[in-house]
Amino acid sequence: MTPAVTAAKRAGIEFEVLQYDASDAAEPWGTGAARALGIAPERVFKTLVVDLSGASLAVAIVPVAARLDLKAVAAALGAKRAAMAEPAAAERATGYVRGGISPLGQRSRLPFVIDESALRFERIHVSGGRRGLEIGLAPGDLVRLVGAVVARISR
Repeated sequence: MTPAVTAAKRAGIEFEVLQYDASDAAEPWGTGAARALGIAPERVFKTLVVDLSGASLAVAIVPVAARLDLKAVAAALGAKRAAMAEPAAAERATGYVRGGISPLGQRSRLPFVIDESALRFERIHVSGGRRGLEIGLAPGDLVRLVGAVVARISR
């Protein structure tokens, strides 16, 4: 299917793949996914690529209904500051298109930080590597697979 699904299979973790119609452009992809799948928005997480002090890229994972706290991301990853990465840079680094960036199966190995709220749930949902595809998995498995730091990075 996608590199994300392949990575989950290779890791031998328990996961589920969910599909939905992503053609509804009236809602942002994350909240639209939550609505379409009937999953609470706090359990669906978006994958955002950030630029750390203009020196490197990293990945931040937060609930779709939350806002990313860039100062908290920088602090969690030991950087002076963080800003949203340019979409083209994010796509090059991850191998995915905007709106379908998955934390799994990325082209480059980037530092990760996951919002601590993920650990409240047995299962969370992240992009499966393309618009309209979500992977449900245990947050602990996601943290382990991507080598993530867990911190409060959402508002």
